[in-house]
Amino acid sequence: MSESEQRSLQSMQTEVDDYIQQFKTGYFSPLGQMARLTEEVGELAREVNHYYGEKQKKADEKPKTVSEELGDVFFVLISMANSLEIDLTEVFEENMAKFNKRDRYRFERKDGKTHD
Repeated sequence: MSESEQRSLQSMQTEVDDYIQQFKTGYFSPLGQMARLTEEVGELAREVNHYYGEKQKKADEKPKTVSEELGDVFFVLISMANSLEIDLTEVFEENMAKFNKRDRYRFERKDGKTHD
């Protein structure tokens, strides 16, 4: 397993916090964070549309990748969670438990099960 695969959400949150704390402005307000997240999701949507949709890039547009835009979304998401003191590991575990319970038989399963 590579070093990047071993990183935890907590270590990523700490690294983003260390980065933000070096600047006097610190974290943006929750509304500012939401605006940044929306902007980055829009840029991701644009790249997905260029790669998988019908809309071609303009000749003068800088080449970007879907992974680059996902990285930007991820950074802003971590930054927003940090500013609101939200532990993303805890949130992830709670959400997976919710999805595993709620959607257990919502979609056709590979194992053929339809109920417990």
